[in-house]
Amino acid sequence: MALPPDHDADPERFRLAARVTRKYLIGARSLHDHIAAKLLAARAARVLDIGCGEGALNRALPDPPPFTLVGLDASATLLRAHPGLRVRGNALRLPFLDGAFDAAVAVDLLYRLDDPGLALREARRVLAPGGTLLVSAICRTDSPELAPVWRPEPSGFDAEDAPARVCEVFREVEVERWDAPLITLPDRAAIRDYLVARHVPRPQAAEAATRLRTPLPVTKRGSLLLARR
Repeated sequence: MALPPDHDADPERFRLAARVTRKYLIGARSLHDHIAAKLLAARAARVLDIGCGEGALNRALPDPPPFTLVGLDASATLLRAHPGLRVRGNALRLPFLDGAFDAAVAVDLLYRLDDPGLALREARRVLAPGGTLLVSAICRTDSPELAPVWRPEPSGFDAEDAPARVCEVFREVEVERWDAPLITLPDRAAIRDYLVARHVPRPQAAEAATRLRTPLPVTKRGSLLLARR
């Protein structure tokens, strides 16, 4: 089951997740930075950011971006903080014409949806021939150092299954996997915040943090999939 959306009810949890990643990331290059570099290299003219949140992709690009970038999100609360062009909408019913974009991006989104296959078909529909979709997926064994206190919830779009799911819709798929200690949580407060960002209630997160040694390197496991229409 996908996690229940809480971006309007509890936007601070979403913001905490972003802050924890930025603050404790090893090295300066985030997943959004990596995707931004790919979009710049592809010289796309029209890009759709599906599940854009507060505009992390916008902030990874030059200001202004060298292409038209449209953000789409179901959360009115998050969109109010988005710095660029944005549309409130549903990834399962994109409010755009067929072939409207050269590229589309969906980061940390498809595992939340009850029907990721429909979202993939919608993304394909709004891509022009030859267009590219970039989507991320997290492994079921992500953050193994936290396994004594937390494990990722199974979803309909885990990294183990994501390539096959994407191949059902797109003719060509490339997979870039990551499996490395990409975050270091220096103290119990950082571990607590990391767990809260993953939907663990704060009291339980604080108690769980006392059972782990610090500093705690966290191995991130997942994939970036590049699909071409």
